[in-house]
Amino acid sequence: MPDGPGDHRPAHPAPAGRALKQRHLTLMALGGAVGTGLFLGCAQTIHSAGPAAVFSYALAGLLVILVMRMLGEMVVTRPMSGSFADYARLALGDWAGFTIGWLYWYAFVAIVAIEAIAGGRIVHDWLPAVPDWAVSVLLLTAMAVVNLCSAGSFGSVEFWLAIVKIGAILGFLALGAAYVCGFWPGDGSPHLSHFVDHGGLLPNGLGAALAATVVVIFAFGGTEIVTIAAAESPDPGTAVTRATRQVFWRVLLFFLGSIFLVVAIVPWDTLVGPESPYAVAMTRMGIPFAGTVMTAVILAALLSVLNSTLYASSRMLTTLCRHGEAPRGIAHTNRRGTPSRAILLGTVMGYASIGAQALQPDRTFGFLLDSTGAVLIFLYITIAVSQLRLRARAERTEPHRLTFRMWGYPYLTWLTIAALLAILLSMALLPGTRPQLLMSLISLGTVLTAYAARRCTRHLRTHHPRQPSR
Repeated sequence: MPDGPGDHRPAHPAPAGRALKQRHLTLMALGGAVGTGLFLGCAQTIHSAGPAAVFSYALAGLLVILVMRMLGEMVVTRPMSGSFADYARLALGDWAGFTIGWLYWYAFVAIVAIEAIAGGRIVHDWLPAVPDWAVSVLLLTAMAVVNLCSAGSFGSVEFWLAIVKIGAILGFLALGAAYVCGFWPGDGSPHLSHFVDHGGLLPNGLGAALAATVVVIFAFGGTEIVTIAAAESPDPGTAVTRATRQVFWRVLLFFLGSIFLVVAIVPWDTLVGPESPYAVAMTRMGIPFAGTVMTAVILAALLSVLNSTLYASSRMLTTLCRHGEAPRGIAHTNRRGTPSRAILLGTVMGYASIGAQALQPDRTFGFLLDSTGAVLIFLYITIAVSQLRLRARAERTEPHRLTFRMWGYPYLTWLTIAALLAILLSMALLPGTRPQLLMSLISLGTVLTAYAARRCTRHLRTHHPRQPSR
C-alpha cells in the first residue's frame, strides 16, 4: 500500500456490529469525561489557581467543545469506523493515521493500567488485608470479561456506571446549590464569600490560572470515545451529532457548575490533602458518610474509565490491523463480533504494568503518567488540522455532505490549534509538566521511527525482492 495522502483505498473492514443503542451512546457521551480526573484531580487545580479554577475549567472546556465540534463535522460528513485515526490518514497521509493510531492505543492501554492500579489502592484502603495488586488484577479481569462478552455488554455496563457518575454530580449540584443559596438547615451558608475572602479571585495571579488549564485539559480525556463507539450503533452520524451537542451542556453543568460550588463551599486554600474536594464539601455541609459515599462514586468512575479505555484501545488496534499496520490476526472477532484478541492484548499489557508496579512502585506509575501526559494534546491538534484539510476538500467536491459544520471555520479552528500549541509550550515551561511533555515526545518519536522503519522495509521489499534460491 502506498504511503501517501493520495492512496485511500478501503482497508478491508471487519464486519461491524450494531449492538450499541442510542441510550448507551447518550449516557456514554454525558459521562465520558466524568471520571477520576474530575472527582480527584480538581483538588490540585483549585489549590494552585484558587477560585480562578473555574476560569481554568471554562477555558479547557471550550477547547474540548471546539475539538469535538470539528470531530463531529468529520464523522457526519464521512462516517468511518476508525474515527480520528482514519480522518488523520485521509487528510494528512498514512503516516498520520499510523502515528495517531498507535499513540492513542499506547496511551489508552497505559490508562487501563493506571486506572486498575488506582482502583487497587482504593479497595485496599477498605480491605487492608487484600494486596492492592490482587484487587487491580481482579478489577481489570472483570472489565475484560465485560468487553469480551459483546459490545452490547460493554454498553450496558457503561450505561449504569454513567448513571452512577451523573447521579452523583446532579445530587451534588442540587445539595450544593441549596447550601450556597441559603436553603440549608443549620448555621447558614458562605454566600460566595470564599471567592474573595482568601486572597481574592486570583490569589496566585492570572498566570497560575492559565497554567492550571494545562492540567485541567487532561480531565476531559475520554470525550472522544463516543465517536469510536458510534461505529457500532445503527446510525453513527446521528449518534455523534447528539453527542457533540451534549458536550457543551456537560461542560457547563457538570464541570463548571460543580467546581463553582466546591469553591463556594470550601476555602480553596484548605484543599491540600488526598481526599476528594467533593467529599470535603459534603462533609462541610454536614452530610453523613460523605467520604465513604464519594469513594464509592470514585470507584464507579474509575471502573467506567477502565471499561471504556479497554474498549477504545481494542477498536483502535483493530483499525490499525485493517490497514496492515498491526498483525492482521489481532483483528480476529469472535462469534459475537468482538475483537477478542485485541481486548486480551490490552488486558495482558495491563497485567504486565500491574506486575511492574508491584515490583517497582516508585517508578512504574509515574512512568505511565509521564509517557502519555501530552498525547491528548497531540490528538486534539491532529483532529483540528485534519478538519481544516477535509473541510476544504468537502467544500470543493461534496458540499451537500456538510450538514453539521464547525463554527467560525476556518478562524476558530486555527485559534484552537494556536491555543493547543500554547498549552504544549506551557508544559515545556512549567517544571511540574515538563517531564510529561518530554516523555510524551519520546513516545511520539518512537512511533514516528517505527513508521519510518516500516516504510523503509516495505520499500526495500518492493524494489529489491529477494532472488529465489537455486
